[in-house]
Amino acid sequence: MTQAEIKLCSLLLQEHFGEIVEKIGVHLIRTGSQPLRVIAHDTGTSLDQVKKALCVLIQHNLVIYQVHKRGVVEYEAQCSRVLRMLRYPRYIYTAKTLYSDTGELIVEELLLNGKMTMSAVVKKVADRLTETMEDGKTMDYAEVSNTFMRLADTHFVQRCPWVPATENSDPGPLPPAPILVISEKDMYLVPKLSLIGKGKRRRSSDEDATGEPKAKRTKHSTDNKEPIPDDGIYWQANLDRFHQHFRDQAIVSAVANRMDQTSSEIVRTMLRMSEITTPSAAPFTQPLSSNEIFRSLPVGYNISKQVLDQYLTLLADDPLEFVGKSGDSGGGMYVINLHKALGSLATATLESVVQERFGSRCARIFRLVLQKKHLEQKQVEDLAMIPAKEAKDMLYKMLSGNFISLQVGCQ
Repeated sequence: MTQAEIKLCSLLLQEHFGEIVEKIGVHLIRTGSQPLRVIAHDTGTSLDQVKKALCVLIQHNLVIYQVHKRGVVEYEAQCSRVLRMLRYPRYIYTAKTLYSDTGELIVEELLLNGKMTMSAVVKKVADRLTETMEDGKTMDYAEVSNTFMRLADTHFVQRCPWVPATENSDPGPLPPAPILVISEKDMYLVPKLSLIGKGKRRRSSDEDATGEPKAKRTKHSTDNKEPIPDDGIYWQANLDRFHQHFRDQAIVSAVANRMDQTSSEIVRTMLRMSEITTPSAAPFTQPLSSNEIFRSLPVGYNISKQVLDQYLTLLADDPLEFVGKSGDSGGGMYVINLHKALGSLATATLESVVQERFGSRCARIFRLVLQKKHLEQKQVEDLAMIPAKEAKDMLYKMLSGNFISLQVGCQ
């Protein structure tokens, strides 16, 4: 990890969690995994403060722990996860775009708190939405619950791993750290809760909505404390799913720029159909038949089956190979080549950077080197149709900027 990245992690941790958490987090980033007492000794921080700082970092998935054979627990910082905090506003805005204000606040609460139960999220979001409404209007818990379930169905939120219950009455000695597990089928399973109620507005610090004094209200609420219906079932934002959505949007935009709006809408439909069934790191989407794609096109998108088949053939024959044909059943089976699409997008971005920095002629040379992999200077001059002196100067500029490399051949 570079010094610039470590400094950025330090600033992010300090801004969000304060100096003590920042000190422990940056120490783990610099040193790697370490046990509790070593962290306390090296940072000059008390054990109690180190424990609290680690609790905060684990709560927000910024630190993980591992139990070694001798029973020693070591803690390790997740640098990439710390840097993702820069994208929190984008995650929240995406949730607002897809699921309105309710989805926005659900994702915001989960990001700000790390892990929360569904009932706690629903109540907090309902209260916040009620605060923004006109007097006399309130947000129903059921409406927030429905949005939460939609987020879980599309995998934007997921359950956290938990400690499995032991069946034996005498479990024996407890492990030095809990072992958390979760099965894939339970990761997006929403518990059946009957959350009945509406959001509440904040009142003055001395009285609540019924006009009861604060002391009386505290005693009353303590006596009638109800058990949490989903106690122990915690949820978190699925950041990989947000990144998958960003990737899909970039692919759709690239198809629209290269072809037309209809082509991009077909690709968007294919990505939407396979967004849950295809792992985020998969090279291809699940194969989809032409008939399935036709039935899944947005309502009101009036194109015939014949026109759809023509568009799919056009997309499959395109040199960029964003869409590939994998079979002939069901009117033709099609996939989206995710790795190929991302490679093309990365290449286009690189070419754009080179053109912006060095000009169109350098971009032409850079494009040639990308296509041919290895070229001698004389070949560059001939293929790019650029005079020898200018070609040499441009190659040197790109070499100095580490955009291309020099390989010395053996005689």
